[in-house]
Amino acid sequence: MNHQVLARKWRPHNFTEIVGQEHVSQSLINALQNDRLHHAYLFTGTRGVGKTTIARILAKAINCENLQDYNPCGQCAACQALDEGRFLDLIEVDAASRTKVEDTRDLLDNAQYAPNSGRYKIYLIDEVHMLSTHSFNALLKTLEEPPEHVKFLLATTDPQKIPVTVLSRCLQFNLKRLTPSQISEQMAYILGEEKIQFEQDALRLIARAADGSMRDGLSLLDQAIVFGNNVVSSDTVSQMLGTIAQLPVEDLLHCLAQRDAQKLLQTVQDMAELSPDFADILQQILYVLHRLTLVQLVSSVADAEEDAQMLRELSAVFTAEELQLYYQIALMGQKDLSLAPEPRAGFEMIMLRMLAFNPQFSDAKPQAQKPKVAQADMQKPKLGGNPAQIKVAEPPAVSKTVAKSVNSPIAITQSIDTRAELPWHDMVDAMNLTGLTRELANNCILGLVDDQQCQLILDTKQAQIRSSRSEDKLQAAIQTYFGKPLKVVIKTETVGSDTPAVKNHKEKLNRQQEAVDAIDNDENIQALKTNFDARVISGSVEPVENIIEEK
Repeated sequence: MNHQVLARKWRPHNFTEIVGQEHVSQSLINALQNDRLHHAYLFTGTRGVGKTTIARILAKAINCENLQDYNPCGQCAACQALDEGRFLDLIEVDAASRTKVEDTRDLLDNAQYAPNSGRYKIYLIDEVHMLSTHSFNALLKTLEEPPEHVKFLLATTDPQKIPVTVLSRCLQFNLKRLTPSQISEQMAYILGEEKIQFEQDALRLIARAADGSMRDGLSLLDQAIVFGNNVVSSDTVSQMLGTIAQLPVEDLLHCLAQRDAQKLLQTVQDMAELSPDFADILQQILYVLHRLTLVQLVSSVADAEEDAQMLRELSAVFTAEELQLYYQIALMGQKDLSLAPEPRAGFEMIMLRMLAFNPQFSDAKPQAQKPKVAQADMQKPKLGGNPAQIKVAEPPAVSKTVAKSVNSPIAITQSIDTRAELPWHDMVDAMNLTGLTRELANNCILGLVDDQQCQLILDTKQAQIRSSRSEDKLQAAIQTYFGKPLKVVIKTETVGSDTPAVKNHKEKLNRQQEAVDAIDNDENIQALKTNFDARVISGSVEPVENIIEEK
């Protein structure tokens, strides 16, 4: 019955055993090496990351009789007394249970006396933010001018509640949350030393559930060992945590990539038979989407991940826009999930929302599901078909013989010699382009279209708007418009005819001038000018169409 929990049994006893807090341990080692110890240290961070542990190791190092590479030896009388909790010169206090000013005064009354057996008398105050205002005031004087033989080691999870007067007198170290990989590696080491069988996927689930805390991770590991009868497997850990393994999450993401709603719902059906926590599944999806985005931007990120192959495969089938869209929908869906009449129904709606808001999903649906085209839309340029047939009106200079030879690239080139008369402006409108992609298209004219490529000529004055992303989007839109995998080639030249951008600007100026003329010729405006010496403020006149668009 002398069993000791893993969190206590494997608590670090020197700086080299500390996991994930190298920035703190190295700083303390350097301070010991150069004999530059501060009189007060404040360790902050979330629960279970090693604040009290580092404070105890520092207390041992300060009083150790035989430092080994500036680490406590663990063999001398001071180290053994500290490990066994019988070192008289270490006064360890839980501030949460001793918040009164009388407790603090009683504690500090003995600070003036020399240590009993150690080199320094050390006050280790845990959860120091729980002290009352009067207790902080009582501590402040001693903290400001402590005796030479006294060191203060303070630890807290909430440094914002500590007065700035106390903070300014301490050397503060912020301990980081541990990553899942750091926690899982430490658990794998401990289980290897304990001779306990385990699966790496099970440790990843526990590490993720630990939420940055090594102590929480080891506590969950203790529970998993008991639950699995000394075997830590993915199935037992999933049952214990009420979660599912990552495989269904990977299947869900593959369904999203294939835009297969039926297979997506079937995957959710299979998951529902295991009675999972759908909120946790949504968290896992967010976690994977975040890593996929990182891998797309910096491919080397996947090298440090244990599931690197899965990340590379999925990052290749999603666009950057899709990952951002799915992440935002899943993030907003977290608060909607609790409002759903049933968790499964809420989760299904979140997943289907990802498909519904994906513009490419509607294109992937069968033709019968698309709404019928209205009669008025039949007059617009049709998508697909032969490129030469997309012209709204054939230029007068083109002969009928040339127009009939639509299958010949040469004939097509001859038919678009009069570039200014081609309906490129209408094609840009029909492709529903937005942002920089539309700006790029509006500053081009159509040069050549055949079965292999579509050549555009970009005005030299607007060459700076080119970017690889906008060119890729424009090529995808043109391929969809023509119904063929055309390669878009953009040449930068001096444009002799008006681009859509120039035409739009001229039309805007014409509308503006018409609006100004209409105001100037209006009888009511003339009467106001004559009778009341009124005047029209320059720049205040706008066409009606502009006002409607703004509204």
